[in-house]
Amino acid sequence: MLSEFIAKHQLSDAFQETASQFYVPLANTLLERIHCGESPLFVGINGCQGSGKSTMCAFIAEYLAQNFNVNVVNLSLDDFYLSKQSRNKLAEKIHPLLATRGVPGTHDIDLLSRTLLALKQGNSGVQIPAFDKAIDDVKYVTQWKYVKDQPDLVLLEGWCWGVMRQESTALTPAINRLEQTNDEQCVWRTYVNQQLVENYQPLYQLFDYWVMLAAPSFNAVFQWRLEQENKLAENSEDTNNQIMSSEQIRQFIQYFQRLTEHGLVTLPQQMNYLLMLDYDRQVKQVVIGD
Repeated sequence: MLSEFIAKHQLSDAFQETASQFYVPLANTLLERIHCGESPLFVGINGCQGSGKSTMCAFIAEYLAQNFNVNVVNLSLDDFYLSKQSRNKLAEKIHPLLATRGVPGTHDIDLLSRTLLALKQGNSGVQIPAFDKAIDDVKYVTQWKYVKDQPDLVLLEGWCWGVMRQESTALTPAINRLEQTNDEQCVWRTYVNQQLVENYQPLYQLFDYWVMLAAPSFNAVFQWRLEQENKLAENSEDTNNQIMSSEQIRQFIQYFQRLTEHGLVTLPQQMNYLLMLDYDRQVKQVVIGD
């Protein structure tokens, strides 16, 4: 199964050791909890851009489904982004930076909430949205996934998933050029902070278990995101796609810097399963909590 997974996802041979040493034990831990009656088990996964959380989730889902017949629903927060049109309306109404997908406030939180609650209640026939990053817009409903059976395990990964709001005093000093030049009055970051409190944090309560892929620092994000974008370009069939250049990526990740750094400081001690990464994206240490 591992060799097939590596070929399918175009991964290096090093993934085999990572999966065997770290992902399989995590998957087995989740399986134990399901067998103890926690079903559907809701697992939240945090990790900065390019940290490998999507790949890890895909592996866990495949491993449990193939070996133990576990019905896994694998969700990404990215698939709940608002449409380009909706983000443009937010940009006009609140702040221009909200036209760019990424931060809390640019997701369809009502759809996310309805989807999670339906899955939590064990409903079958739940539609799962899909977002096409190559065109920066929501896919047609006909391209959405459809969950036919009741789930045993629900995984939800996202770069800001699990992150709590910052203290208001922490918002005032700008931390990069984007904030200095485009959010001088602190409107954008204040709105993002409010969204965390009002719409994201309440949904965290639905989750039973938390996992984090912790980057060594925000400095790793640029290289990891560049690799991710190159892979996206290789796999995209749309000639009108909006794949980013390295300079565009350098500017784009500034949107994520504040909450990524905040999460790296505040989240590790709250996790049930913490995987600490080095700059080569290899797991250097695992810390298992309660």
